Amino acid sequence: MHTWTLETTSPERTRELGEVLGRLLGPSSVVLLHGELGAGKTCFTQGLARGLEVAEDEPVTSPSYTLMNPYAGRLPLYHFDLYRLVSVEDLVDLGFEDYLHGAGVTVVEWADRFPELVLEGLRVRLEHGTENSRRITLEADGEPDGQLLDSLRRDWAIGGDEA
Repeated sequence: MHTWTLETTSPERTRELGEVLGRLLGPSSVVLLHGELGAGKTCFTQGLARGLEVAEDEPVTSPSYTLMNPYAGRLPLYHFDLYRLVSVEDLVDLGFEDYLHGAGVTVVEWADRFPELVLEGLRVRLEHGTENSRRITLEADGEPDGQLLDSLRRDWAIGGDEA
């Protein structure tokens, strides 16, 4: 398993990390977000959307009540939020599996909400640090996501940030 932990010092830096990742993602990529309320999951996704070339004037918001927000970019972005779901069957009704294996990028907030739902992808855990900082741990199980994580770490370092 590949793991990388870093700290961002502001919401803008959390968005920048998401943007760098978004530039690296390809079709059928899955990003699984974990963290408490207010930890920065939506902030990270906003950056990821910019990296996927979602229009700057397109607001990227948490799909807490709609369950999924789609966005058009270099690749389609499907932003899911499982926080308010009652059961896994709710995901079946949305056609969740089709998005996971489609041509776009799927981001899942509260990915650990249903332990019985086995999801594979790049895991991103966001934790509160001091005031505006976030401790972010990224984990990749398989080789493709491991290579993605290595590329993210390299590109983040090239931008002048510590790895």
